[in-house]
Amino acid sequence: MQTVLDPLHQFSFATVCLRLLLAAAAGGALGYGRARRKRPAGLRTYMLVSIGAALSVLIAQYEYAMICGSWAQTVAAVGLKFDGSRYSASVITGIGFLAAGTIIEASHRQVSGLTTATGLFTSACMGIASGAGFYSSVLTVMVVAVLVLNKMPPLESDFKRRLHNFDLYVEFEQIEDLSAITDVVERLHARIYDLDLERTERKGDQYPAAIITLKLGGEHTSHSEMLSSIAELPCVRSITELIS
Repeated sequence: MQTVLDPLHQFSFATVCLRLLLAAAAGGALGYGRARRKRPAGLRTYMLVSIGAALSVLIAQYEYAMICGSWAQTVAAVGLKFDGSRYSASVITGIGFLAAGTIIEASHRQVSGLTTATGLFTSACMGIASGAGFYSSVLTVMVVAVLVLNKMPPLESDFKRRLHNFDLYVEFEQIEDLSAITDVVERLHARIYDLDLERTERKGDQYPAAIITLKLGGEHTSHSEMLSSIAELPCVRSITELIS
């Protein structure tokens, strides 16, 4: 049964241009919001990844069309076997290396670049779908991905603020001061799950620091109360809540 969309699924110059433009639009939709927030991978990066992925699928379709057409006799003579899926598989492998390069481990056990990596992967997959002419999936994923990247961060931040578990990075004067910090945590009915000691150097001076993973005791206290109570200690030089 033919539909009005059947011409869009044929392999022609017009559909090739349409699919490349759709890939560029899909990648650009994801990269635009990141470019506004001045993230490492922005508009051009996402567009190029998506266009390149779409092109890889179009190359496979072009080779298949030529094998079934102009190259048919030569292919039959040499017994050539064709597998068009290897192009998109290579894209997935390649984007894995590219995305992995954006993930770095920052100080104090924090990792950054995960959203960039997953965004690039999604952009590549949308490009593959665009090149294959899977229009409905591209448009659906593009809308969902844009909402996730642009609308979810405030909701995610609010959700994390409501969690009872969180990490603190505290710099203090001497290692003996650690007991005073843990006493404040226990006084506020919180429980320490993990504590890692570090040594920080600033302006030529070295002093201890600690990464404290704790759980607040229900409704007894809040994030802000815990932070302010520890910060008020004379021995504390600085305190930061680590955001993963």
